[in-house]
Amino acid sequence: METISTTNEQSSNKPADVVVRGNAREFLQEVVSGKHHLRADEPVIYGGTDAAPGPYEYLLTALGVCTSMTIGLYARKKQMPLENITVSLRHSRIHARDCEECETKEGMLHRIDLEIELTGSLTADQHAQLMVIAAKCPVHRTLKSEIDIKLQGAAI
Repeated sequence: METISTTNEQSSNKPADVVVRGNAREFLQEVVSGKHHLRADEPVIYGGTDAAPGPYEYLLTALGVCTSMTIGLYARKKQMPLENITVSLRHSRIHARDCEECETKEGMLHRIDLEIELTGSLTADQHAQLMVIAAKCPVHRTLKSEIDIKLQGAAI
């Protein structure tokens, strides 16, 4: 059971990395991340207006961007002849019993299918190295690890 604290004891004095604001009448949200302004919404079929990407699209974006950046950084450091990186992602839910490599065997699981296309004069060994590095991006590691989300109400 989650508890909601109404004190700010656990918060640091550091400002939030991301602030999301919306109203209770619709799904459309305004997002501020430093100097960047974004929007988020839900598709029409879920009651939104489809005016912006949805939460899972942003989750996939974070993973895809991090994967591409990690591959590119590694290739530059190793002076590999990598030219372009394309990361395509899909989110779905699957029955746990259909996932042979998963620990959970009951209920539904989230699945992210991630396909990576690398272009350039890479050897088979370089391509294989980059595919191993892809799974080491920080966002990938975060999503595969235990995540502790501390939910609290703002002080009134």
